[in-house]
Amino acid sequence: MTGNLPTEHSFSAIEEKVTEIWKHVLDVPNGMEDATFFDLEGESISAVRLVSRIEEQLGISVDVGDIFEEDPNLEALIRRVAAKAEISSLA
Repeated sequence: MTGNLPTEHSFSAIEEKVTEIWKHVLDVPNGMEDATFFDLEGESISAVRLVSRIEEQLGISVDVGDIFEEDPNLEALIRRVAAKAEISSLA
């Protein structure tokens, strides 16, 4: 057991938590819900906060480099985290 972290993740649980983290870390203004990380003026500290909170709250590890290489919007980040959850649940 990994403390408070859930061992299995539903897509809707990942979607809800990642959305909450994204909006909090990047302070997403109304009308910019589909904006990418860089559109929202994300910086290295924002990327570190995103991935650390995702790992802290969901127990799913995402590389900071993925944020910079892919410049994801929220939907793309949710898909990335869900894919990582699938991989880690198979290990």
